[in-house]
Amino acid sequence: MLTIMVFENASATSSADTGTNRDSNVGLGIALPSWNKSVGATANNDFNGTGRTQRAGRVLAQITVLVREVLPNGDLRVGGEQLLEINGEKQTIRAEGRVRPRDVSEQNVVLSSRLAEARLAFVGDGVLGDMQRPRWWQKLLSLFGI
Repeated sequence: MLTIMVFENASATSSADTGTNRDSNVGLGIALPSWNKSVGATANNDFNGTGRTQRAGRVLAQITVLVREVLPNGDLRVGGEQLLEINGEKQTIRAEGRVRPRDVSEQNVVLSSRLAEARLAFVGDGVLGDMQRPRWWQKLLSLFGI
């Protein structure tokens, strides 16, 4: 067994600006001494759009995992799960990855930043988690742009 100290900071920002403009003109004219006709058409199409997405997260946790395999080069494949339940709210932390033995401290601890092929998951389930997700009828309304 060894303990993984999970300290992860993540942030991402994405923005986009889009603009298009198209003008078209078509004209036709016929002129005869006693007859004069002209036909014309004009089309104009403008589109402007902007968008921005911003997300930030910070996780601080500690989880003890099992050594599942010792690889031929000596690296350790580790993994484990921890479940914490408070007042009906379940918090699950899962961690797995690959660790070099030299990255494990004397206290048998490794930092999550030293975990190769890391897979870290933090999942909440319960009333609070449910309240943060849109209801089925809200999803339906959003399909119609309402």
